[in-house]
Amino acid sequence: ARPEPGAVVCRVAPSFVRFGSFEILASRGEHEVLAQLVDVTIDRDFSHLEGDERRARWFAEVCERTARMVVGWMRVGFVHGVMNTDNMSVLGLTLDYGPYGWLDDFDPGWTPNTTDAGGRRYRFGHQPSVAHWNLLRLGEALSPLFKDVAPLNDALDHYSDVFTAEYEAMTAAKLGLRTADDAARALAADGYALLHAAEIDHTLFFRALAAFPDADEVEDDDALVGRLGDVFYDESKRDKHAPALAAWLRRWHAALPSDEPVDARRARMDAVNPRYILRNYLAQQAIDAAEAGDPSLVHTLLDVVRRPYDEQPEHAVFAVRRPEWARHKAGSSMLSCSS
Repeated sequence: ARPEPGAVVCRVAPSFVRFGSFEILASRGEHEVLAQLVDVTIDRDFSHLEGDERRARWFAEVCERTARMVVGWMRVGFVHGVMNTDNMSVLGLTLDYGPYGWLDDFDPGWTPNTTDAGGRRYRFGHQPSVAHWNLLRLGEALSPLFKDVAPLNDALDHYSDVFTAEYEAMTAAKLGLRTADDAARALAADGYALLHAAEIDHTLFFRALAAFPDADEVEDDDALVGRLGDVFYDESKRDKHAPALAAWLRRWHAALPSDEPVDARRARMDAVNPRYILRNYLAQQAIDAAEAGDPSLVHTLLDVVRRPYDEQPEHAVFAVRRPEWARHKAGSSMLSCSS
């Protein structure tokens, strides 16, 4: 622990109204002010909603926007870090995140937040459930404005329906599949289980998968797994799970649209699977260099992550798995709220 240079960060958004903005008024029994805040929020940011039932339809839209936002997080491996209700925007924007991060190896239990390390409430795989829990708290806060809470319950069910449909469609797209049917769901579930068991880099795996040639061209299992490249964090786990990975890769290939050229499928997959993410160790390297008087890496990383889906061969050094030295290094693995 030591003093560090600070910075002033200006965050901009159409609105900073959060779930907690309504909770605090409800907790104080200030129901008239609560109603005014709801109506002002609708008038300003949801002006397309009109009529007597607009408050109910507004809450349903907040639920839907939240579902779509969290699906986006899960697609790119983003972990918010501090999903308190006062950090959740009613606009469905990624707002006021704390010690955030992106997955290196695929681990549903990973959190970048040291203060969350015990219970891991805000771990990657728990984010959809926490979002639903937060919406439930918002619905409770709004309930004094409703004679019948059935519309609020319907909206919460809508969250679950939207999230499930969007998540399954997103996962199918990441895999290059056109439909999210039972076979696609099973393929995805088995694939994610292997990613976790074999300790495979989440981002690099899907970009490598997109770049696969016709799998029938590779007969040997080890050669087939080798096509993934340097995506493994533990060689012993790679060796242990190589046969299962090879079987899964052949199964995945068989599920791909047979009428689509490899280049077209790759373009579709690359459009939803980023090549670059702001890995914690890269951010820490940029901070270290800036503290030493060289801000160039900060500017370079900013430029790279503005185009996360582009190949950017001149910046390929930023599209590699986390080095072993960064696995447990302060700032490069987990962060505190004061980091």
